[in-house]
This record gives sequence, structure tokens and C-alpha cells, in this order.
Amino acid sequence: MSDSAVAMVVTEPRGPVHPAVTGTASPSGDQVRVSVVASGVCNADLGTAAATGAGTSFPVTPGHEVAGVIAEIGDRVRGWAVGDRVAVGWFGGSCGHCAFCRAGDVVHCPERKVPGLSYPGGWAQSITVPADALARIPDGLDLFDAAPFGCAGVTTFNAVRRAGTRAGGRVAVFGLGGLGHLAVQFAAKLGHETVAIARGGDREKLARELGAHHYIDGDAHAPGAALKELGGADLIVCTASATAPVDELLTGLSVHGRLTLVGVDAGSVTVPAARLVMNGHTVTGHLTGSALETEETMRFAVANGVRPMIERMPLRQAGDAVHRLRSGAPRFRIVLDPADGA
Repeated sequence: MSDSAVAMVVTEPRGPVHPAVTGTASPSGDQVRVSVVASGVCNADLGTAAATGAGTSFPVTPGHEVAGVIAEIGDRVRGWAVGDRVAVGWFGGSCGHCAFCRAGDVVHCPERKVPGLSYPGGWAQSITVPADALARIPDGLDLFDAAPFGCAGVTTFNAVRRAGTRAGGRVAVFGLGGLGHLAVQFAAKLGHETVAIARGGDREKLARELGAHHYIDGDAHAPGAALKELGGADLIVCTASATAPVDELLTGLSVHGRLTLVGVDAGSVTVPAARLVMNGHTVTGHLTGSALETEETMRFAVANGVRPMIERMPLRQAGDAVHRLRSGAPRFRIVLDPADGA
């Protein structure tokens, strides 16, 4: 069976994102074709849409926060059926046999696949992926809410829950955007004393509605110093795409505290060695999560009322979505709708 679908593509470096009709050949082997219902727009998609990477193969279809319904399955696929509700995130498949995969750390597989980079992504009516990239969407979770959990959701959930923070410990979230607004919810629902750090006093009301117990206006106060006044943070999750504030933020860590970088830019982090040693601090990075961890994230979200704040846009306006994201306009996650013909 072969059909056609609309996909948003880039056909030249820094070219426009525009619609194109693409083929949807039946999947073979361990592949699964998913009819896309919702597809998120992530900050990482800006680089994919720019299509300037070495060895880029055109056309490029970005998109790695996908939610939809299985339309067809390959002949070697087991455990999945047509009609299943599934999500596909930044983790888009792995080799299955390397040391990392065998240890269960599929995210760091050297042959790891990423939708939009390794194969056409989810800014389309249809996407074909390896079956090991699929995460089952639980009942009670809308597909438009589910899409961001494949990247923003699992990334922030894992960053908080894998940090080893003591029960009831103080967790600070630096940045209140697409990642940060989820990290605040997860930290609060996991039982931590949660501190939200953002720029401007106008964000405080929202931060507290999301579950924050404290709010620090980064324009009015040095965040690290303000955290120190609160008694120090056991964990700081940096979700903003900026490394320059990290040095000052480190002053807000408690003894044995951890700072986890999730959002990054092209900059570098300077860490005073003496302070690091004397206080037993840990500075680490965190990437994303596996398909199984995405399922765990979604189940936790359903059980505890965690949801992304989304802005829906028609799939054909993906180019406008890119411009909005570059300008910092969305509050907080854009999700594209392939069924909206606008």
C-alpha cells in the first residue's frame, strides 16, 4: 500500500518551511507508520529547520514531539496494533546491541536516531518510525497534551526525579518557558519545596499556580544569592538556553547540591574549582529519556494533574511557529495540528 500525505519541509539551508506532498509507503520489518494528530515545536527544531548541518540530506522535515495513532505496522513488529495511541519523542530508536543499549541506556546509543535528523520528522500528517521509538499514551491524556511529553516532558521529569534529591528537598527551576513550566510542576508534584526563577515580576502568579512555593525575579535579584538566602537549593534545574548565569547560580547550591543543565546554548560553563570541592557540588548535563521513560512521564502526569500549556497552530503554519519560537513569543509550547487546514 502506498499513499500520500502533507509534510512541512525545508529544501535548502536556511530556506523557508513549506508544505509538500510526500509518499507514505507501507512500513516493513520493525517499522511502524503513525497518523500524526499533534506535533510539538521544540527549541531544538530551530536548528533542524535551519538545515545547515554538515551532511544534511534534503528535503528536511523537522519535528520530534509527536502524538498520533498507529496506521500500519511492519511484519516483524510485536506488541503494537493498528489504532494504538502512541507518542514519539526526541529518542527515535537505537541499535539495540551496543553496551549502552544492553545496559538500558538507549539514549546514549552511538547509533541513536532522532526524528527530523535521522529520518523525516513529525511536522507531517504521517511519520514512519522504528517500533522501539514508540511510547504508549495512557487513557485520560489528550493527544495534544501528550505530544510535548516526548521531549520537554520526559526531559524535565527525568532531570528532577533522577537527581537523587532528598524527600522534601528544595528544588529550583531556572527559566519558566517550554521546559521550565513543566519542571516546576514535576518538582512540586514529586513533593519538593519548589522555587521558580524567571525574569520579571509578572511571572510570579503563574509560577505559583504551577506549584512553586517561592518565586525569584531574576531581574530584581541575583538568583544564586536569593537561593542562598532561602537556605540553598539541593537541586537547580537550568532549563533556560543560556550558560552565562550558571556561575552565579552555583552560589545558591546547598552543600552536596547538584546543578543540572537541560537548556544550553553554544557557551561554556566556568566552575570555580575550590567552591566545587569544598561544597561537594555536582554540575551535570541531562539529555532526554527513552520511550519507556516517556510512558512513565505521561502516566505520572495523568495521575498527578501535570499538563503542558500549549498553543495550537495549523500544521501549514509551521514556518510561523518557527518565527514565534525564535522571538520567544509562545506560552509555552506550540503544538501543530495536521487536521487544521488553515
